[in-house]
Amino acid sequence: MDREPLLKLLENYRLRYPAEGDAALRFEDFVKRNPDCFKRSLREGHVTGSAWIVDKTGTRTLMTHHRKLNIWLQPGGHADGESDVLKVAMTEVREETGLTSFAPVSTEIFDLDIHGIPARKEEPSHFHYDVRFLIQNSADNNYIVSEESHDLAWVEMSELEDYTNEWSMRRMRDKALAALS
Repeated sequence: MDREPLLKLLENYRLRYPAEGDAALRFEDFVKRNPDCFKRSLREGHVTGSAWIVDKTGTRTLMTHHRKLNIWLQPGGHADGESDVLKVAMTEVREETGLTSFAPVSTEIFDLDIHGIPARKEEPSHFHYDVRFLIQNSADNNYIVSEESHDLAWVEMSELEDYTNEWSMRRMRDKALAALS
């Protein structure tokens, strides 16, 4: 697994968002210390890829009501050994939403988040080192709810707080509005 492309993306991110430098450095340290960072078998945590999806007007985002965590989030998931995190995010969009006409606004990292995942059954608590990309849907906004979700919803970004008050979600909303204006 080649970690160098991700490390370069993380360095670029740190330079673009100096206010988020501490989180980016923590993320970089994790990747450098763990050759298996893309595998979910790494007990400390692992890299995940996700997508902040906006509609073609750039005013709505597609949220998923996550079945296991029972909260509204952006679509995303485990890398499962894939080191191309943009590819992971794009795959998750297809699998979790059924959308077919979308593309990254940029191949650079849009957002980073390191968050704890609670223990479940035989899986101990661990961290997700989540790499997020800004994705824009270019066709109709019809979606398909997968087995991983209770529901999906196109949410007006101005009404995001009706679904979540999670800081990282508000941060992505603000970044998307700035990037698409």
